Amino acid sequence: MRNLHIDTVDHVPRPILALGRVYPDRFTIKPHHHRRGQLISSASGVIVLTTPEGTYVMPPQRGMWIPPGTVHHVRMVGTVSMQSLYPEPDAVSGMPERCQVVGISPFMRSLMTEALNLPLEYELDGRAGALMELIRHEMQQLPILPLSLHYPTDGPLAERCRQFIQQPAVHETIDDWSTALGMSRRAFTRLFRRETGLSFMAWRQQACLLCAMPRLAAGEAVTTVAMDLGYENPAAFTIMFKRAFGSPPLAYLGLRNNRAPTAPA
Repeated sequence: MRNLHIDTVDHVPRPILALGRVYPDRFTIKPHHHRRGQLISSASGVIVLTTPEGTYVMPPQRGMWIPPGTVHHVRMVGTVSMQSLYPEPDAVSGMPERCQVVGISPFMRSLMTEALNLPLEYELDGRAGALMELIRHEMQQLPILPLSLHYPTDGPLAERCRQFIQQPAVHETIDDWSTALGMSRRAFTRLFRRETGLSFMAWRQQACLLCAMPRLAAGEAVTTVAMDLGYENPAAFTIMFKRAFGSPPLAYLGLRNNRAPTAPA
């Protein structure tokens, strides 16, 4: 792995740069941004990324796209073996305009690993150039995963959403929020969908499930997390999680015996 910061090599005249680094559990990166875009992936650990627009949770074996110039804060849960691709702003067309958690196929993961073995100033012709060109095409095919939570842009509703993230509860209601904000139920539901793109109930569920992932990855028991969120029992939480993401919590996060994954040898 190339343990370099992008700012020290950003000047290298290549359309895509590949860097890697291992971060320890609970490591945080203060709010920052890059001139280039960034596609990250990790075989272990969970990454929690926040921007002014929302929160994004990246489980192991998935990826995250960060557009150029996006201010973001990063928190690691478990050891994270991060692989990053940094394309020039105009190098890969059609990428999302906001942060997104994306699927990373075994093929794409292999390409990213191979890119780390290339010199920083790799030859644009021949095998190295062809590899990076193939990566560029594969980046355009990455599927978006439902692991993001968008915030309203400003005002009391935005503040209320951020407060909820600090202490999510599955049983909070539209009436609770509309009363607190001094709005009618109808006006609140219209505003909430317009600002977040989701109904209140869908957003509340997404918030609870995404907030659960880092806690589970850190080793907390499913029962503890489920009860803290207000679910009647662990089974109800597991059913809702599986309905949203297709697998039970520990299987989705790649955990065994409710312990956080360790970095591969």
